[in-house]
Amino acid sequence: MDKNYYKKKLEEELELLEKELKTVGTINPDNKADWETVGDPETNENDDHSDPNDNADDQEEFGERQAILRDLEIRFNNVKEALQRIDDDTFGKCDICEKEIEEKRLEANPAATTCIEHTK
Repeated sequence: MDKNYYKKKLEEELELLEKELKTVGTINPDNKADWETVGDPETNENDDHSDPNDNADDQEEFGERQAILRDLEIRFNNVKEALQRIDDDTFGKCDICEKEIEEKRLEANPAATTCIEHTK
């Protein structure tokens, strides 16, 4: 298995995920490993929330951004963990049976932690 190949793929994906995360969130200044959704309508003092429809729209958009950010952050952390496994020389081993993860599985998802047999 060419770990350098997977490392490059993971680094490229991490960079893309970070760009996508920045469109819906920002890094929490108190916890650099956490992302927060931007555009919270409750804290945006520039918006006039006198129209209940506008307020509802703002809340709905914020909820959508939160969901997107949550999914992106999960993937971002999975990719970071995969890169750490490369550094720790544990990359490509199934978390359950400790056998090698199949190349076709890693090609489809380089951050995979289980072999095909143990896919959740």
